Amino acid sequence: MLHQSAFSAAETAVVRKAARHLIPFMALLYFVSFLDRVNIGYAALTMNADIGLSASAFGFGAGIFFIGYFLFEVPSNLILKRVGARRWIARIMLSWGILSAATAFVEGPVSFWIIRFLLGVAEAGFFPGMIYYLTYWFPSAVRGRVIGGFLIAVPLSSVLGAPVSTWLLETPMFGFAGWQTMFLLEGVPAALLGVVVLFVLPDRPMTASWLSDSEKTTLEGLLDKDRGPSQHTSLKAGLLSLNVWRFSLIYFGLVVGLYGFSFWSPQIIKALGNLSNIEVGIVSIVPYALAAVALYWWGNRSDQGGDRVLHLAMPAFLAAVAFAISIFVADPMLNFIALTVGAVGIYASLPVFWTLPTQALSGTAAAGGIALINSIGNLGGYAGPVVIGSLLDSTGGFAGGMLALAAAMLAAGLLALSVKWRNAG
Repeated sequence: MLHQSAFSAAETAVVRKAARHLIPFMALLYFVSFLDRVNIGYAALTMNADIGLSASAFGFGAGIFFIGYFLFEVPSNLILKRVGARRWIARIMLSWGILSAATAFVEGPVSFWIIRFLLGVAEAGFFPGMIYYLTYWFPSAVRGRVIGGFLIAVPLSSVLGAPVSTWLLETPMFGFAGWQTMFLLEGVPAALLGVVVLFVLPDRPMTASWLSDSEKTTLEGLLDKDRGPSQHTSLKAGLLSLNVWRFSLIYFGLVVGLYGFSFWSPQIIKALGNLSNIEVGIVSIVPYALAAVALYWWGNRSDQGGDRVLHLAMPAFLAAVAFAISIFVADPMLNFIALTVGAVGIYASLPVFWTLPTQALSGTAAAGGIALINSIGNLGGYAGPVVIGSLLDSTGGFAGGMLALAAAMLAAGLLALSVKWRNAG
């Protein structure tokens, strides 16, 4: 892998230009994506009672999204490689925007489960497609900050989405309940942006109208130098790589924490102080705002010559300890602080994690391997909400669920330390 200090002035300039053109727009797309995944957590504050969902039924429906996601992830990413990011990402966004808005019309557990499953099918391939797409543009030496710039959309979707979503809960429109209004209005941007993608997202550097011919040549040359001969390149090699399966297990643990917290945090925070729905939205800004700062700063720090594996393991351990502490803290404020630290740990681990498989894989192996890692890992998005919901129904509290999240993050950290990775800064 090239070190950032090895870049020429021309290479540095073209990488920065690509980042300016691509990362803000890609972050916007992922912002909308993540909001449409997790706004179900805010809807649950009123929707569950309206359509008769128990905690277990809600947890199952929140998580079944990832079953559809898992089944279609690898095929979707391989199609993206074949037809190009521009057309395939546009298709994904249009279909998920329509289905997200259609969630407004669920009438009970079964229709809720069906629409969530179909939403996962529609969105399958978006995130790994974006990660794979970044390998077309950015060398591994800068991917910590680049992926961090893209992934910052995840906590920001809650920073901005929490108050907006909870305000919509209390502001019914068009003759619909508040949660129905929320789904309708928050589903539209995805469909509209799908159309925009067709006009502004170039498939590769050589098709970018905003790069000169010399800049295209410089960027392609830099990426060619960055690709090592030992990397897996075939689909079979990528899918059978032991490191790919190790990364999948690590990501599974991280995603259990990510979605277990994201889907249930509105109800957990509400239970801490008997807050109103709007107050829950306002209070929820704090952990996600701090997580956004930590995510970008930690990803950037991992590019500065640090050990990638340690940069992955440390925040995972931090989240595990914080969630474990939250079980034993009775004071609501201290409990909230522990939850906030846990969120910081989860989100800080994400950009560092994705620097590892994107460095190990290239070509078709990257398309299939990254999709496989994301699809298996995202089964944690099914497991986390389901486990918390089941434990809540059986125990009447969130302590068991928080212990499960702590265990998942601890396991992710320990597995990260098992990765035999040559530190490349």
